[in-house]
Amino acid sequence: MGSKSKNRKEHEAAPPREPQEKAQAEKTAEGDQGQPLTADDLRASLEAKEKEAAENYDRYLRAMAEMDNFRKRAARDKEDAIKYGNEKLIKDILPILDSLERALHQASEMTARNNFEAFQQGLELIHTQILGCLERHGVEKVAAKGEEFDPDWHQALMQVETPEMESNRVVDEYESGYTLHGRLLRPSKVSVSKNVPKEDEGQ
Repeated sequence: MGSKSKNRKEHEAAPPREPQEKAQAEKTAEGDQGQPLTADDLRASLEAKEKEAAENYDRYLRAMAEMDNFRKRAARDKEDAIKYGNEKLIKDILPILDSLERALHQASEMTARNNFEAFQQGLELIHTQILGCLERHGVEKVAAKGEEFDPDWHQALMQVETPEMESNRVVDEYESGYTLHGRLLRPSKVSVSKNVPKEDEGQ
């Protein structure tokens, strides 16, 4: 009984929904001044919404086109960076190539005159030019001969027994190592000393 009585009271206390729905429908059919909208008003409102939707769609298409153009430009820039990334290095190498071509052109004349000293000087000049070019682009030689052997920078090809040098020192360098901005490009290929006491010589 108590439950039925409570439900009945809640039902009686609830306001009728029909008048509220009717008032809402009437409100939506009225203008800003509370007057009912005419057919012309509805047509004008619809046209304004259609115009706004068309403008928004046009802005969307423009934004999509700009984004597509940006992606294409970024792809072209990346491709050019890969394709022409070594342009500066190559421009620096070209004068060295010119020097080498001149040296080769004059080699026969130098050989005929037995002027090997001049030919050697020309080769040394080219070698200096190459090293300078590499240094301008962040390439440096790895210190090797006479240095303590370091497996991070040197690759040991053989071990040499010598009393003139303490153990674990680079005796000779067979191929130079190089770094690029501090990162190892290739290690130096070297021979490493193994000290032999002088009293053991000849045994």
